[in-house]
Amino acid sequence: MSPSRNIPQPPNDPARRSVIAAGAGLAALSAVGLPLAAASPAAAAPAGEAPEAVPRGRTSWHRYVQGPAGRTVRPVAVTASTGDVRLPQALLKPGGPVTVLRRPQPVAAPRWPEGSTAVASSSHAGNNGNDGSPRTYDAGNAIDGNPDTFWNDDTLGVFPDTLTITVPSAQQLSGITVISNSDGVPTDFTVETWQNDAWHTAATVSDNDVIQRAVPFAQPVSTTQVRITVTNVQNTPRGAFTRVNEVWPAAVAPVEVPSVTVDFGKVVVGYPRIRFASASANSPGVRVAFSETRQFLTDRSDFTRSDQAGGAGQGTDQFAVPAGGTTWKDHKGFLRDGKVYADGLHGFRYLKITLDALASDAPVAQPWGTVSIDSVDLDFTGYVGTPSTYRGWFLCSDDDLNRYWYGASYTNELVTDTFRQDDVDPRNAWSASLEGRLVLHDGAKRDRDPYVGDLAVSARTLYLTHDDTAAAARNVLADLADHQRADGWIPPASISGYELPLFDYPLWWVTCSWDYVLYTGDRSYAARYYPHLVKVLDTWYPSVTDDAGLLSKGLNDTGGYGDYAFLGRTGRITYYNVLYVQALNDSAALARWLGHEADARRWTDRAREVADAVNTHLWDETAGAYLDSSTGAVRHAQDGNSLAITAGVAGTQRAASALDHLDATTHLPYGNAFMDNDTIFDGASQRVYAFTSYPEIVARFETGRASSALDQIRRTYGWMDSHDPGVTHWEGIGPGGSLYEGAYTSMAHGWSTGVLPALTHQLLGAGPTSPGYARWEVRPNPGDVAWAQGQLPTPAGPLEVEWTNTATSFTLTLQVPHGTRGVAALPVSGSHVVVRDERRVLWDGHRASDPRVTMDGDRVTVSGLGPGRHRLSVTRRR
Repeated sequence: MSPSRNIPQPPNDPARRSVIAAGAGLAALSAVGLPLAAASPAAAAPAGEAPEAVPRGRTSWHRYVQGPAGRTVRPVAVTASTGDVRLPQALLKPGGPVTVLRRPQPVAAPRWPEGSTAVASSSHAGNNGNDGSPRTYDAGNAIDGNPDTFWNDDTLGVFPDTLTITVPSAQQLSGITVISNSDGVPTDFTVETWQNDAWHTAATVSDNDVIQRAVPFAQPVSTTQVRITVTNVQNTPRGAFTRVNEVWPAAVAPVEVPSVTVDFGKVVVGYPRIRFASASANSPGVRVAFSETRQFLTDRSDFTRSDQAGGAGQGTDQFAVPAGGTTWKDHKGFLRDGKVYADGLHGFRYLKITLDALASDAPVAQPWGTVSIDSVDLDFTGYVGTPSTYRGWFLCSDDDLNRYWYGASYTNELVTDTFRQDDVDPRNAWSASLEGRLVLHDGAKRDRDPYVGDLAVSARTLYLTHDDTAAAARNVLADLADHQRADGWIPPASISGYELPLFDYPLWWVTCSWDYVLYTGDRSYAARYYPHLVKVLDTWYPSVTDDAGLLSKGLNDTGGYGDYAFLGRTGRITYYNVLYVQALNDSAALARWLGHEADARRWTDRAREVADAVNTHLWDETAGAYLDSSTGAVRHAQDGNSLAITAGVAGTQRAASALDHLDATTHLPYGNAFMDNDTIFDGASQRVYAFTSYPEIVARFETGRASSALDQIRRTYGWMDSHDPGVTHWEGIGPGGSLYEGAYTSMAHGWSTGVLPALTHQLLGAGPTSPGYARWEVRPNPGDVAWAQGQLPTPAGPLEVEWTNTATSFTLTLQVPHGTRGVAALPVSGSHVVVRDERRVLWDGHRASDPRVTMDGDRVTVSGLGPGRHRLSVTRRR
């Protein structure tokens, strides 16, 4: 995401930028171990409140760590069971009593007489369905005796829909049964019979929510026709259609299907494992459904790769249990003879086991019998983050902020995983060049492909927590560069064979490459991929630059290119252009470090020209904010306005005005919306992306609005933390705080972890200003936080920072690693302040006693701080 910069700042000064990169090749980093025990003085609370002690010792932060202790992760609760299930709680205690599911052999379903027909008000055209196999949706599917086929009407969300069944001769009926499916059941419908040349209502159903609905008639009737009129259905991600798999000529009450649901307590990722103690001899089947949220846990998973890629999963993972029992580890593939399919790895919180089988899986699996289960667990594939693996940590006086920081770290651990063919995004994302390598995926559940835009946040999160996995970022950045197109464009990810056309992500590759070097000092990476950087900036982006010097989507056949949200915007877009300024300045910093001064000057000059053009053509004086686009409907976006500030395009006055506009137009209980109106799509002004919220939070901290930055964090991350599934950070939030794309939404997404670098770099205030932390800066922004402390991993060892803040004083303590030097910018306020180190007065309220000490507005800056311990204090006098 956006770099943090000192505001106001000219666009040609990338060295001030706070860290934003994400973990690549910190193999050279020494193990820095746990933090030193801090000699933490008690921190006083804001005026009028009782002082709150700073936690002492080296392990106070350990209790916030969310990662498992090892690879085997067990559920923490059984949340539900249905049908004939004995001892469901036994699933939580392996080696003891077993959980038993029983289901009797079903009797044959009633059939309509030979020659019966069915017609409908409409029928959806045939297609390849969910599994890639040709399907029809004709009315006749509802009486063909095959529950795997169904009638699907062709009027999305429009009612009534009718299905009429005609039999060859009059038949005595006491009722019917309507079998639908989990893609959305008919909720309200009437059943009529044809008698005496007229239709008569035999039954009315309302608020139906079950797949097998027995509909008894008040009294038996003799009829040649039955008409079902549907007036409402469940609205699911697959659309509000009427779907009827079967209609039976009798009212058959369902036998409740035995199932048990376990809860892992938070989102986990990996290969589910079920230990079956025994089973009946008929090969009873189990179907396993997964979901990150209870809301979308049904008899099918909230998301499966097999559905996405035309697999055979039918929304669940299947297994046929042998009589002697076995331990089944859920790997992708068919059990036998092209039947009984499982999807493999899953990201989920809730797991539901049902004694059932697909009709298409007979005779390998049967939907009845007895199954005994000893236990359920998970082979966890993400990074196992324990207190001993953390090289960076954070702690402050606000318990909520601590929870959000470690929730972000855990979210990122879930997506730090090995690239494997069987569980990456199935949409042509597999790549031999990444197979078996550690990467940062975008989500635990989906898309499970490394996107460079996501790295702009998730890599930064990784660098600040677990340096031993930093190769995950380098692997992705290098692989994308190795697939650079001849014209200089760099792909966003391996998806679609490295051909997904995104307009903004090559710029994120540039900024992420600088970030990687900034954190690690990896000169070999910088030198190896510097030519790729030159090519994307000096060949591809000039090809989409207009006569005003601005990037303009649509030039060079880019009208169909997308961006991070696949937004339908073209022409001069503020977001693209301020991101371009950021990338140019980052490249200039990298060029100077490598000794390419001519390139650095050229890119710095171009960045200034683009910034000037943005301010000339894209500033909306009436609104006091940057336009989203210079053409089309007037709107103002969070991405462009925030990045304009953090990239140094907006000066002090415009930065303040833009943030005021966002305050007035995007404030929601669950964060700040990414658009100020709905002109780009319906509901845009109610949608929150943590990805684009992160630079706004940074901008607020860096412009002296720490209180509003903390308020935005508490609304955004507080909402996610307090709603199911808890702990992890969501891909996006929709109207009313909902999952913005329903069940498809990823509830553990690396691009949403910006709260972690924001709290470390902006609240605690520490970060590198030159590659490998050779130079660093500590610039705290306390807001209403009484104290904060933390550690940043550097190639030279840990940089430790601790501060306390009261109404009358501010104290900063640093432990600086060898081989590094830095600057501390202390917040001051009031009419008179005195700044001291441990030996003397550095600023007496009027002048400095040391040339390294300067006063600039509301900061006293102390430069040239070298290795060792430093303690600086500010006394405020009113």
